[in-house]
Amino acid sequence: MTDETGPVVVDAGEWTSDELLAALEAGQRVIVRTEFLGETREVTMRWDGETYYCDTPTRLHKHGDPEGMRDCLLRLGYAADADGA
Repeated sequence: MTDETGPVVVDAGEWTSDELLAALEAGQRVIVRTEFLGETREVTMRWDGETYYCDTPTRLHKHGDPEGMRDCLLRLGYAADADGA
């Protein structure tokens, strides 16, 4: 189910990986704003029911399972960990 109001926009580290995954799995497109070399960049994330997509300004990352996506979200700083760090 997709929200017709458009994508959710959050700042990097604002949501946990669980929150991001839940939104994606509910059919929501999520845009994460992040700082890179002094500029704000947007990373668009989505899930098609099989594959998680993380579309950065330079590369499209694909993950076949939630754990791979969670690792990417945490490793790249898009999500806070469960402790909010």
